[in-house]
Amino acid sequence: MAAQKDLCDAIVIGAGIQGCFTAYHLAKHRKKVLLLEQFFLPHSRGSSHGQSRIIRKAYVEDFYTQMMDECYQIWAQLEQEAGTQLHRQTGLLMLGMKENPELKTIQATLSRQRVEHQYLSSEELKQRFPNIRLTRGEVGVLDKSGGVLYADKALRALQDAVRQLGGEVHDGEKVMEIKPGLPVVVKTTSRSYQAKSLIITAGPWTNWLLRLLGIELPLQTLRINVCYWREKVPGSYGGSQAFPCFLGLGQAPRHVYGLPTGEYPGLMKVCYHHGNHADPDERDCPTARSDIQDIQVLCRFVKDHLPGLKPEPAIMEHCMYTNTPDEHFILDRHPKYDNIVIGAGFSGHGFKLSPVVGKILYELSMKLTPSYDLTPFRISRFPGLGKAHL
Repeated sequence: MAAQKDLCDAIVIGAGIQGCFTAYHLAKHRKKVLLLEQFFLPHSRGSSHGQSRIIRKAYVEDFYTQMMDECYQIWAQLEQEAGTQLHRQTGLLMLGMKENPELKTIQATLSRQRVEHQYLSSEELKQRFPNIRLTRGEVGVLDKSGGVLYADKALRALQDAVRQLGGEVHDGEKVMEIKPGLPVVVKTTSRSYQAKSLIITAGPWTNWLLRLLGIELPLQTLRINVCYWREKVPGSYGGSQAFPCFLGLGQAPRHVYGLPTGEYPGLMKVCYHHGNHADPDERDCPTARSDIQDIQVLCRFVKDHLPGLKPEPAIMEHCMYTNTPDEHFILDRHPKYDNIVIGAGFSGHGFKLSPVVGKILYELSMKLTPSYDLTPFRISRFPGLGKAHL
């Protein structure tokens, strides 16, 4: 195994969207950064692949809505630097019953944070979006800032930007060993590297790496079914019809969400914001019974609310979520080694927030004062992760 003697300022493990934005911020600040990825790029094994993600300011929690302000700015900056469109504004429509507590809280957060939004009664919804069927007199809240992020284009733009800024991206190199210390030593299947700091953004493989460092976080890895549904009349749920992204609250045990047609001609992405436990290395195993139940939830939702779609999925793909118990992220230093930083548990809603997540992980790795209050994201919020686990 060849040894690499050059000392990096930082090594980032995992070239998904969080790792890419972390490396981007490090390289922007002229740090010598190495981004390591176990698979050859591009790949579809983790949580950052595919063509689209929803971007929105609508959240229950004020702190995410506040972070999204800067996220929009950084996304626009990356778009300008790359010379590629990475975002399309469509609006995000949240559907729910008038008394739905989550819908009320989101509306209150948007008002408090002065985000432009609109309340739509059942009658207004019917007039504005006639191809949504309201089965129980649902109402809507429209977050006008909402839209679609072009995920795979964003990843490619970031990886190119890291290289252009002098960073290195090494794919097809799996990390086999981490030796903490100053410097920290990372051994891959190809060679050995040294760095002043290490940032772990390894998605569903996070705990596999953290076990090498004596801890395990309460992370659950889930396999998500990403479903596409055929329009009965092509274009009826498309951007040209000003159809928005949507979030269905309270129609099923978990949210159902959808994006207007665009990725595949004539197909609309409608998914269930939940999945079933899966080992990320065995993601392509046969479909479990619980997977079939999730698809049935979606079939019912599509049949009831989106009458212009055929009520069975035309295409089904997979993606991984890595969830924390409270579905808030982990952005923190390792409890024992303060030059090892962890970004994990993005719980299926991290992509849009990655510009600011990457900035925070950069700040933690360089021992700078974080730009945001990290109380909601600390490891210490989980009981039982004391010294005994180190």
